[in-house]
Parts: sequence; C-alpha cells; structure tokens
Amino acid sequence: MARRQTRSNDWGFPRWRGYGSERGATQVRLCDRDGCDRPGDRPAPKSPNSPERWWFCEEHAAEYNRNWDYFQGLSAEEAAKRERDERRTSAGYADSSYNSWGGPGDGSRSRDEMRALEALELDGDASFEDAKAAWRRLAKANHPDVKPGDDAAAERFRKVQAAWDVLRTAEERRQGVS
Repeated sequence: MARRQTRSNDWGFPRWRGYGSERGATQVRLCDRDGCDRPGDRPAPKSPNSPERWWFCEEHAAEYNRNWDYFQGLSAEEAAKRERDERRTSAGYADSSYNSWGGPGDGSRSRDEMRALEALELDGDASFEDAKAAWRRLAKANHPDVKPGDDAAAERFRKVQAAWDVLRTAEERRQGVS
C-alpha cells in the first residue's frame, strides 16, 4: 500500500510554477451579452457613477461603448452642470500638464525648457519674447550662410534651433494652439 503524500513540493521561493498559476481550474467569466459564449474580460459600467459592471467580450464592449450616453437620464441643465463641474476639477491637471512631473525652477517650466534657455544663453525666468529675440540673434550669428565652413558655428546653430523648437512647442501647448 502506497503512502499518500502529505507535504507540498511548492516551498515558496524559488517558485516552481509560474506566478499567478493555481492548481485548480481557471475561472473564466463569460460575456454578459445574451447568447455570447466568449470570455468577458472588458468591464463596462451598468449606469453612470455606478460601481456595478457588465463584463463583455471585445466585440460587445465596442458595441456597448458606441451606444453609451454618459448624461443619460439628466436634463440639459444637469448635464451642463456636471460637465462644467468635471472640467473645473480636472482643468488644473490639463493646464499644468506641460510641467512633466516637476522640474527645476518654480514649476512653470520643464527641465527641457530650462536646458533650452541655457542654450540660448538666458536665465530661467526669461520670457518667451526674450527667448525669441535671443534665438534670432544667435541664429543670425551662427548661420551656415554667414559662416561657411565653420563646423563649430554650424553645431551652435543646430543647438539654437533645437532649443527654439522646444520653447516654441511648449509655448504653443500653454496657449492651446495645436
């Protein structure tokens, strides 16, 4: 008569089987759409601001999202108020998105912008107009047509142009220009 094994061979670390694997059968949630037998791995809210979820396959999730109305059941005034309130609470994040998770200085400029200002020989608190004037001055002084054959001037010109592109793009982003 063979003895039944009472100890597990899975002793923790190192793991002998893959992370997340279990000995039992894997539970598969089916799509909540009537008649669909594919796995439902995409959650969708049952109603606005509800923690309850439907679980759909990819095809039925796309169908559900096409027909989703976030303002369902609200009057026009209530819908406008909700949209206004949500824009007000999230507008601070959108306005400061150009900061790129904090950089040097007072938080108004990213690290790349600060490097660009250094390339234009400006202080960190220089205005956009100051940067534009410095860019024009340095670009004219180092342009390859002005100094033909001078590789150092050509390299300085490329750096000045790259710095100007960084600053111009950041300013356009701040102004909301696409």
